Amino acid sequence: MALAEAILVCLTDRPMSGYDLAKNFDASIGFFWRASHQQIYRELGKLRDKGLVESQEISQSGKPNRIVHTITKKGQTALRNWSKKPNRMPSLKDELLAKFYALEHMDIDALKDQLTVRIDQHKTKLSQFHKIKERHYDGKTLNKNQTGKLFVLEMGIKNEARQIEELQTLMMRISNLSE
Repeated sequence: MALAEAILVCLTDRPMSGYDLAKNFDASIGFFWRASHQQIYRELGKLRDKGLVESQEISQSGKPNRIVHTITKKGQTALRNWSKKPNRMPSLKDELLAKFYALEHMDIDALKDQLTVRIDQHKTKLSQFHKIKERHYDGKTLNKNQTGKLFVLEMGIKNEARQIEELQTLMMRISNLSE
């Protein structure tokens, strides 16, 4: 997925400023797609130039003017066309896992510490996902967009739980090596 499509996906919810988009990105689509605020602002300009997004300046007293971006019909068509394209398998780049390929040359205690940190990171993310699900989806009637977001969230929950389980198993196995 290109950043342009990720931004258009976010704008299907509602018109947003670049700042709102960046915050929204971090708290939603950012769980599986990373982009800096600078990248988002730069891409918004390109989307506007292509006619996929319209931007409106809104005056604010005591603050800089706010520019709100809205997806256009052309942008919606671009999203629909993008949905028809085949997806590539995502690449995995994980420095921690690469260290296990030369396990004999690694500091086992340091790897155990790193595994502990990684497990805690996945537990934190899993907790965040559960809170999002509870707050926004549990017991509610959902429209099609909300249902799609729930599907992705549930996949994220399962993935984080699986990661924790696999890393805990790895921790046990590496602990047995050092005995």
